[in-house]
Amino acid sequence: MNTLLVTAPAGTFHGVLDRSVRSWRGIRFALPPSGDRRWRDPLPAPDAEGEVDATTFGPVCPQPLNPAVPLGDGAVEDEDCLSLNVWAPETDADAPRPVMVWLHGGAYTFGSSSQPLYDATSMVAAGDVIVVTVNYRLGALGFLDLSGAVPDGGFDGNLALKDVLLALRWVQRNIAAFGGDPDRVTVFGESAGGGLVTTLLAVPSARGLFHRAIAQSSPASSVYGNARAEKVARSFLAKLGIDGPDALRAAPVDAVVAAGKAVYDEVPLSDPGTLAFAPVVDGDLLPEAPITVLREGRGIPVPLMIGTNKDEASLFSFMKSPLIPITGDRIDQMFADMAAENTGVELPTREQVLTAYEHVRHRAVGLGVARDIGFRLPTLWVAEGHSTVAPVWLYRFDHAAPFLRLIGLGATHATELPYLWGNLVSGPKDPTFKLGGRRVAELISARMQARWTTFARGEEPEAPNAPAWPTFEVDGDDARATLVIDRHDVITQDLDGELRRAWGDNVLSFS
Repeated sequence: MNTLLVTAPAGTFHGVLDRSVRSWRGIRFALPPSGDRRWRDPLPAPDAEGEVDATTFGPVCPQPLNPAVPLGDGAVEDEDCLSLNVWAPETDADAPRPVMVWLHGGAYTFGSSSQPLYDATSMVAAGDVIVVTVNYRLGALGFLDLSGAVPDGGFDGNLALKDVLLALRWVQRNIAAFGGDPDRVTVFGESAGGGLVTTLLAVPSARGLFHRAIAQSSPASSVYGNARAEKVARSFLAKLGIDGPDALRAAPVDAVVAAGKAVYDEVPLSDPGTLAFAPVVDGDLLPEAPITVLREGRGIPVPLMIGTNKDEASLFSFMKSPLIPITGDRIDQMFADMAAENTGVELPTREQVLTAYEHVRHRAVGLGVARDIGFRLPTLWVAEGHSTVAPVWLYRFDHAAPFLRLIGLGATHATELPYLWGNLVSGPKDPTFKLGGRRVAELISARMQARWTTFARGEEPEAPNAPAWPTFEVDGDDARATLVIDRHDVITQDLDGELRRAWGDNVLSFS
């Protein structure tokens, strides 16, 4: 039997074997979301007839150029981008394997499922799991909601979120043919992908599509309502210079991407602490803000692993990105805007907040505030609330190779990804281990892969020769246990105590 040929309900797919791992690439799960289907809900792709060549990745969603997000050699951009990739061990197993569905990051604007970083060979081989990596629409093509600004245009909203839901339904229907267990699906993602994970936990129609979740560096509170979505849409229309429904559907995709990038750059400057593109609280698919639902323990009650990196914000400073507020004036404006919008919430005073950064160099205070309001505090709020309805494991990734410490990045945003995926070096010019640290990185990578894949199997996220990782509980003997991932894993009690006391217990966000 040709083990690279798989017949599933969606069709018969011919894959590729590389380094003892099989993969089926570029499998279409939706009709092309272009032409009349631009800014419309995704529709399932019809079941394929005949044998489908699934040996090459599909197109990536059109997006602005970003050297920090290499898409891989030969990547082609096209609106017809709704495809997924399946990775499996070379040999079949006696029982169905657990499934891990990856949602890539990239500020809801960049990236793809086929980035070289997300080559699942190492994770699949080490963890004996099935990995699925998913494309979803990005930027203005996936997160723009025109329904308010062009009410009679026949446009839909929350498109990228619906793309992900459709991909998860494809997994439920088809993954058994690839050796996967549809009753053991873990959805996991980082940054924007982590934000999609925490949002999915607040989407009632997502119930049953996944059974465990992992959110890495999730901007869980950066999800806004219809009013803000309409404001972004009107700004986009002004920059595009087109407002008629037919003209919008016919606009060159390059112009759509350029107008989206202009809005992406502008919004964090005019409204510090907010993003132009993110899921929308529409009162329908997403009835309430995910941070509210999860903090109150009303999310889909599946086990959750969640965490952030120690130096999240240094990357944004290094890249001079406006995405999160770092300078004092922009942080002050963010607090003023937040106070104006949350009139019934008692915000912490500036003096109170600064007590959390008394031992931090003055220049780094802004980085700490940005890191915590953008990532760490929302992660804590989610952990606290969700732990009342399901097991939660909280972590912080602290490790940085000597070179990254030398240049001031440390354990910054996304630096855990090469360790998790086992793809520690991105090419011959990658300077990460220029000053050493490769052997330590390999050990950390092995532990992370063990914890993540063991969790996906339905067990506690343990790793050989490493401390047991207790669940996160607000009270009790092991209250607020946190796994600190570094040269050696350490379990710390109430790692964020000083942070919580300085910021208070209220959720701070924009609607």
